[in-house]
Formats: sequence, structure tokens, C-alpha cells
Amino acid sequence: MTQQSHGMSNYESFLKETMTAEAIIDRPQNFGRLGFPNPITGAGFNPQKVIDSFGAALDEMRDTSDPQSDVEAGMTFFGQFIDHDITLDATSAIGSAIDPATIRNVRTPALELDSVYGAGPEASPFMYSKNHPGYLYYGRAGNAHDLPRNHEGTAVIGDHRNDENSLISQLHSAFIAFHNIALDHAHGDAAMVAHALEGVRSKITDDAMKPEEKPFEAARRIVRHHYQWLVLNDFLPAFVDPKVLKSVNEAFLGGEPPKLFQGAAALISVEFAVSAFRFGHATVQNKYRINDTVGEIGLFDPGFRGFKPRDEQFNIDFANVFDFTGSSGHQCARPISRKLAASIYDLPFVGEGISFDGAVIPLEMARKLPHRNVFRDRFALHVNSGQQMARLLKVKELGAPKELTSRGISKTPLWYYCLHEAEQHGGKLGPVGGTLVAGTLVRLLVEDPESVVHQHGWRPMQQFGATASGQFSLGRLLQFVQANRDGVSVKDELRTPH
Repeated sequence: MTQQSHGMSNYESFLKETMTAEAIIDRPQNFGRLGFPNPITGAGFNPQKVIDSFGAALDEMRDTSDPQSDVEAGMTFFGQFIDHDITLDATSAIGSAIDPATIRNVRTPALELDSVYGAGPEASPFMYSKNHPGYLYYGRAGNAHDLPRNHEGTAVIGDHRNDENSLISQLHSAFIAFHNIALDHAHGDAAMVAHALEGVRSKITDDAMKPEEKPFEAARRIVRHHYQWLVLNDFLPAFVDPKVLKSVNEAFLGGEPPKLFQGAAALISVEFAVSAFRFGHATVQNKYRINDTVGEIGLFDPGFRGFKPRDEQFNIDFANVFDFTGSSGHQCARPISRKLAASIYDLPFVGEGISFDGAVIPLEMARKLPHRNVFRDRFALHVNSGQQMARLLKVKELGAPKELTSRGISKTPLWYYCLHEAEQHGGKLGPVGGTLVAGTLVRLLVEDPESVVHQHGWRPMQQFGATASGQFSLGRLLQFVQANRDGVSVKDELRTPH
């Protein structure tokens, strides 16, 4: 797989095939539709005309200003981190015939941090210390807070995409550090280990877990539960309209989700993965203040781009992009809307145009992220329109906006619809976008018997940044990690030498 963070890889081809392939039904990880195929139809259909019409409308979204919402700027990248935790296809490129039965979704459709832990110390030993069992490698000789790397500079982590820019790479590093801190605690606190493993199915505890493995398993479970709590109680409230989120939580946690999500409905749908969850593209800023040394830097500037060792001067002070206790002035994300940062209109890693169903999208247009989102929807995967999804969810339907109808487009692509809908809800996801995003993530937690939603009475732990009353946030966790990561007992022996 090439190092393309938002490229049209075989991921989309895989999705397209799996939505109709019977061979995928019995596979443990599969994609599908919540709705139905929505191909472009109509008398005299002209693919090039469709491309030109959408292209012109999407160009109007470009914005050089940096408006700020009430959501921390780092939450955009936490969304990316979540995405990389639940989906990945790592084989061929779009445009070739693919048998979905031969393609594995490397990420499991569960919020379990396999992107951080891999398959654990036994199956992914390259990520773990040989001399200090259970500890994840962290940092390298040239930068104590970079990702661990091999001699070629490649990050030694569970998902290479978490090295694509400085912010997501340091979020990944923070979760590694959190695990190592938790493991230190577990080695010195038998009561914490016993408490952390409460509720784990007895067969796993009694038959499969050796006594020396329990500190690692306890630390991993502590980290997972805090992460899942943050998805449910910090990430989703940040981006989803509160009334919509309340409705989703009551329905899914109460056992009566919308019909579309019931039974054998796809855990990871194209409506979620290709459209609704890409709302994060609308929250990207043109520039980020990463620390007091470098100041503001663009998303694709050399110092911010990843897939290489990071110099110490580009280490991020999370207080600049998250809300730290006792600090102020953190940068915020853009409100969700149809105006997008100019920075995502020139993707430097895209080097060629795209061909869909005989229509050619030139390089200049292929390098624009909004255009890629819509053309993937309309030409590759035929995702339901926003209006169709609103009807399926039985919620208020928005008509296509003027910039589309004036160009003969009457059905709004679902990704674009979610942004338009958010404008009616204070810059947060509305009934369609919010239900798809929150419904999917909450359902993953409900379907996982070991997730935090099944641990009755569970609260974030004071040992890891929560207050005595249970107040907790990603900002609080990162503030704790930044203050404690250099105190890990074996930190110097966890750095890679390169």
C-alpha cells in the first residue's frame, strides 16, 4: 500500500465488491450498506458533465480563513485515530478486479485499539520489548517522543497510517505512553490488576491467562476502557448535535436501535465509512499552532507531514490543541459546514488523475480532497444520497442546496449532505450524519461484550487524570500523559536505536 492518507485505494474497491458479494457473508470483518445502491441515472447521462458540475460546486467550498468552533482542534485527529482503529485494507489499488474473499480488513470492527496493540505480544512481537515483557516500544534515540522506528525510519506500530502527520503520530505515541504508564501501575498494584480484570469472561481468565500475563492484560484493558469512554463521552458530544446524540444513546444503549442498524446490518457501512465519518475533513484548519518554537504550520508542510522520523522541534505541545486544566488559548476545529480549509484542495501525495466508468478526472481535480470524496461516492460506490438516507432514517429531509440545483443536481451526495445538515445544527452533525456516526460507534461498543458500556459502574480512574468526581476528557488524559511519560520505569530501554 502506498503512503497515501486519503488516496483512492483498494479500500473503496473492496467496499464496492463486498456490498453485493455473497462470499463475504461468513467473514468476521465485512463491509456493507445500510441503504441501497444509488447509481447515477437519467436520460442522456454524461459522466464528464457530472464531473464538471460537481467540480464547480465543490470549488466553492474552498475557504482560506480559519473559523473556530467550540471543539478542540486536536479532536479532528482523534477522529482520524478512531477511523484507523476500525478499518484498513492494505493490498491493491482501485481500478483492478478484486475478489473480496481474498481481501482482509486488517482492522477489526471494534474500538479495541488493535492499531496500537497489534495482535498482542505473542503475535506482534516487533512492537514489544523483549527485555521488559508487555511494554510497547516508545520513542527513538533521536527523539524520545517520536514513534518507535526501524533502521529505515518506518514507524514500528500497528497501523502505519498513524504516522501520516505529526498530530496523529503523537496521539498514537500518547496511547503507547499511556499503556506503559498503566503497566508500571499494574506491576505495583495487584488490587488494580484484579479490579481491571473484573468482568472478563472466566474462561479467558482461568484457562488462557498466565499469572505473569495479567499485568499486561490489565493495562491493556484499562487503556481500552478509557479510550472507549472518551469516544462515547468526549468525541461524540464534540461533533454531534446533543439532541441527536441523546436519541442515539437511548436507542442503542436501550436495545432499540433504528431498524437500519438491527440484526445482520453491516457493522461498518459505506454510508458511515465513505460518507458520514469523513465529516472530519470539514473541521481541518489551514494552520496549526503546534508548539512555541515552530508556531503555526500547515497540514502538508514538511515539518507536519509524516512517514519519516520527526525532529524534536516539531514535537507537539498538546495544550495548543486540547483543553488542559490551568491552561487557555488552545486552538479549535472548524465548525462542520460546507466551507473547507484551502489546505485540503491540494493533496501533495496524489500524482495522477482518476478514471471511473470511462470518465476521467484530471490530476488538478484529483488532488482536491472534497472532489475525491464526492466522486468516490457517485462513481465508485453509489452511496445513498442524503435525501434517501433521511427517508430511511425517518428524519427531516433537506433539499439539495442552490450550488447543486443550479447545476442540475437534485440529490445531495451523502458526505456533502452531512455538512449541509450540520449548518442547521450549530456546526454539529444532525439527524442523518449524527445518527450514522454516533449509531455506528455506539453499536460497536454494544456489540462488544467486553466494552466499557457493559462494565456497569465503570468510571475513569484518578490514577490516570480523572477527578474524584469522575470528570475526564481527552485533554485531561493527554495532560496526564505529557506529565508522566518520562517517568516510566524502563523508558530509556524502550526507545529504538534509529
